Amino acid sequence: MLSKVLVAYGTTSGSTAQIAEAIADVLREEGVTVEAMPARSVTDLEPYDAVVVGGGLYAGRWHKDARRFVRRHARELSRRPLWFFSSGPLDASASERDIPPVPGVRRAMIRLDVREHVTFGGCLEEGAKGFVARKIVSSGKGGDFRDFDQIKAWAARIAGEVKESPRT
Repeated sequence: MLSKVLVAYGTTSGSTAQIAEAIADVLREEGVTVEAMPARSVTDLEPYDAVVVGGGLYAGRWHKDARRFVRRHARELSRRPLWFFSSGPLDASASERDIPPVPGVRRAMIRLDVREHVTFGGCLEEGAKGFVARKIVSSGKGGDFRDFDQIKAWAARIAGEVKESPRT
């Protein structure tokens, strides 16, 4: 069994952080030692045997902190079991069908041999940061489209793989 998993994330308004925490909670419940933290604050991957990286989607790109994390730690990530998630669609589409990763994430997945990627619905509510986000909310197109049952089921699959993996 792997001993410690990192869930790193890039978020602007906190909804991707809540997804990361939900993933970490499931891993803990399954007996996995895990830490969830903002991608920008991770300086060393040495303590971790496996990594989950998530980022909010903005105009077809992963959050800059998630992109930078993957670039900065590419060598270490390529030597560990690795999963990616995205959060973003402001509708029910992510719960209804598999949404492929955006091109930049897909390229990183190939380069780093990512085990799996999933896109979860996003959340954009009153008080969102940024002009475009506030415009979306004021136009009535915001809301919380995260499906925590889907998120927890995905995290449980990761827990199963982590618990079966030999320690690196």
